[in-house]
Amino acid sequence: MDRRDFIKTLGVAGGAMLLTGTAGAAAAKTTAPRKSSGLDPLLSGICDIHIHCLPDTRPRCIDEFTLAKQAKETGYRALMYKSNDWSCHDRAYLIRQALPDFEVFGSLCMNRVHGDKVNVYAAEQAVKTSGGLCRCIWMPTLSAAYQHQCDKLPGPGIPVLDSQGKVLPEVVRVMEICAEADIIFASGHSSPRESLILAEKAREVGVKKFVVTHVNSLIWKMTQDQIKQAVDFGAFVEYCYLPRLWGPGTGNPQFARQSREEFLNYVKTIPERSFISTDLGQRGNPNPIDGMRTCIHELLNAGIPQKSIDLMVRSNPAHLIGLNQ
Repeated sequence: MDRRDFIKTLGVAGGAMLLTGTAGAAAAKTTAPRKSSGLDPLLSGICDIHIHCLPDTRPRCIDEFTLAKQAKETGYRALMYKSNDWSCHDRAYLIRQALPDFEVFGSLCMNRVHGDKVNVYAAEQAVKTSGGLCRCIWMPTLSAAYQHQCDKLPGPGIPVLDSQGKVLPEVVRVMEICAEADIIFASGHSSPRESLILAEKAREVGVKKFVVTHVNSLIWKMTQDQIKQAVDFGAFVEYCYLPRLWGPGTGNPQFARQSREEFLNYVKTIPERSFISTDLGQRGNPNPIDGMRTCIHELLNAGIPQKSIDLMVRSNPAHLIGLNQ
């Protein structure tokens, strides 16, 4: 189901959303089952701000509305969706009509669908969209120059730095837009080196919510020294639980699963300036709610203090999406 079909089939009646016709059937077939339903004290107040759902251009295990409904029933405080291609803050506006009293947000990624370079106009329009629900603008992800280089993809990809290693003017302008709107500016799939340069520039521009994306994943892994340097520049760092779940037999069989020890070493680094997202939603992977539950159990069993857990899955992500102001 693509974005246009989703909007067409989204209806609000008496506080309930109706998915009709073949779109509803498709959503039902792709919905990821949950291990349990109902309020879960372990997940009360959770804010997961990096999730991939239908509608999208890649296979997903659940749609945005169904996950939001499940999260509200479970006791979550908020969700923020991410699509590598399409905006999702506009859909968040509609989902909120069907799920009053639940915080749903969207974001925008600066990928090829918006042009061959970081698109300032797209960022301007995102923050102007009804409801003010775009709470993050990500630098290029799948279209990033760094990812194209590492994965030997066709074309140069979309850069964030010029040939001298300076932040491009259009990227600086998007930083200014995020600073003015007090929303997240995220590094996307920039390299660790690029992310540090972006973090330093973001501090200069006045960005208060700069995020280095999934610093524990694949080609974006940062050393502890790099993480500390990013934090010194004023950044928040994101750890994703997805690498603890992928591997053979999952929706991402091509990647080696991250060890428990490595993941825990990351989350122990600077919890005061860190947060944990699931980065889930891929077909063949767990429901994001079950993934977050597994993550919290793992943190508790490892002796991570409850205060640190609360910072990383509740307070810090809530602050970043504007709920603790």
